Amino acid sequence: MSNSSSSISHFLLLALADTWQLQLLHFCFFLGISLAALLGSGLIISAAACGHHLHTPMFFFLLNLALTDLGSICTTVPKAMHNSLWGTRTISYAECATQVFLIFFFFGAEYSLLTIMSYDSYVSICKALHYGTLLGSRACAHTAAAAWASAFLYSLLHTANTFSLPVVL
Repeated sequence: MSNSSSSISHFLLLALADTWQLQLLHFCFFLGISLAALLGSGLIISAAACGHHLHTPMFFFLLNLALTDLGSICTTVPKAMHNSLWGTRTISYAECATQVFLIFFFFGAEYSLLTIMSYDSYVSICKALHYGTLLGSRACAHTAAAAWASAFLYSLLHTANTFSLPVVL
């Protein structure tokens, strides 16, 4: 029995369709989804950044949430569009690891920000008189930084654990 230790350089992807017309339809579908998400997130980001009367904790967290949505769309959809238009069925090991890291990073940040936004709603409804002291600009910046940092650590640990598993050929 010989030792056949080899490294993986690419992963094979399942095709969404085998015919060119369906692949083109998938490309158009992914293009529509990504353009709609880019437009929506871009409008939220520009409104929250440019509108001075929107500099409240709710809109600060909404701006961060729009950034996570923008990042999660830009992580997977361009590769899917590329695969459907050019008929490729592979993804490199590094691209796969990067996509896994980024998708867990953006989804982890989104879940953390949604949790923070629910706390913001709770404070604004149940403790309205203490809202300014509990959620000042410094507290908002710290909680958003904690959300992004915890998402980074989670995605780093998840990706490292996933890609450290032995490959069975």
